[in-house]
Amino acid sequence: MKNQSPMKRDQGLTLIELLVVVIIVGILAAVAIPTYTNYMLRARRADAKTALEQLRASQEMFRAERGSYSTDLTQLVNSWGVSATAGDYGLVFVVTNANSFTAQAQPTRARQVPDGSLLINNNGTKWNCPDAVAPCLPSPTNTYPEGKWAK
Repeated sequence: MKNQSPMKRDQGLTLIELLVVVIIVGILAAVAIPTYTNYMLRARRADAKTALEQLRASQEMFRAERGSYSTDLTQLVNSWGVSATAGDYGLVFVVTNANSFTAQAQPTRARQVPDGSLLINNNGTKWNCPDAVAPCLPSPTNTYPEGKWAK
């Protein structure tokens, strides 16, 4: 017969120990999930910024070759390899004529809508709009100086 001392416990976890582990995991998740979500929003926004820069460069090449800007995004997509989409954003011309253009990256998925739209024009002026769909004009509060994107 085994001699079992009253001080020796059975192996395993107590309910308190298990609750402490669950609480710690919950705290870590509460910190990590918003950080990861914010990181993904910024990464998707970077895709839209890059696509707008490529669209502007394609417009400049088009103008150098033909003397005017393209008024049709499909023409740039077919001739210059410009993409009409950039991740969770769709590209559209807001204003365009032979001498100027304004292009907009509009969110196409709900997760990007709070971030708003990005715009760029033929002068390289870049700005954002809090409204994801309606175009807006550049202003001192939403225009990025020196042609740099914010965020």
